[in-house]
Amino acid sequence: MDAQGIDYLRAVVALVFVAGLIFFTALLVKKTGLDRRLGGGKGTGRLKVVETLYLDPRHRLVIVRHDDREHLILLGGAGDTLISSTPQKDSDAA
Repeated sequence: MDAQGIDYLRAVVALVFVAGLIFFTALLVKKTGLDRRLGGGKGTGRLKVVETLYLDPRHRLVIVRHDDREHLILLGGAGDTLISSTPQKDSDAA
């Protein structure tokens, strides 16, 4: 095998190794429940971020569901502002 073939083989082996590391790290995060603590996964608790809209690099609107209420919050800038708070719709209740 010539030097160029060895370089290609080394690159493929490195790619497979890195892909394997990423796969096993993701599996470990899911098994330990770390994904739920970081905001991923299904929201089984009382608090859930329903939707996020980025307005610009500093500001975003977030709809947060808490028990039977939804809150629209503007985040960023000088402070965070509660825009509105409404009861959850019956069609969204599970």
